[in-house]
Amino acid sequence: MLSPAERDRTLASWRRTQQWGRDRAGYAALQVSRPQTLAYALTDSPVGQLAWVAEKFREWADPDSVIDRDTLLTNVMMYWLTGTAGSSARIYYERAHAAYTGTPPRPSATPTAVAVFPHDNFLPLPHIADRTNNIVRWTEYDRGGHFAALEAPDLLVADIRAFFRQLRDTAPG
Repeated sequence: MLSPAERDRTLASWRRTQQWGRDRAGYAALQVSRPQTLAYALTDSPVGQLAWVAEKFREWADPDSVIDRDTLLTNVMMYWLTGTAGSSARIYYERAHAAYTGTPPRPSATPTAVAVFPHDNFLPLPHIADRTNNIVRWTEYDRGGHFAALEAPDLLVADIRAFFRQLRDTAPG
């Protein structure tokens, strides 16, 4: 049975998922089904690469965060100059095609931390994450989005440090 707070979060996540599927899932469909075709297009056109990444920054970032033009252009150039649009999209293809094996994912024993930033694409749900992950740290923040390392680096770094400190302090021996 879910608590009222978990019910509210689940409902909010479902609404975001519905909106995502209706308005924003096209990029994922391309990466899942045709990552190599997309890679050729993005590698061939720096303007195409800029449009692809800038759209994600606009839609997935906390509206109150400031990701400046130089940071955006640096991010885009890292993909374009190294020709890594394809390899960055490949994980979508691999993950989608692994899902069709019919074998449910095995639970992981690896200690896992979750940092939840409110403007990320999807809000993770603890009762779902616990099914396949060994969640030892769950932290929710009041700012940040998908690009937490750019939007809220202070929060992300502090969270990572706290997670590894926790692992060190509870390690046997």
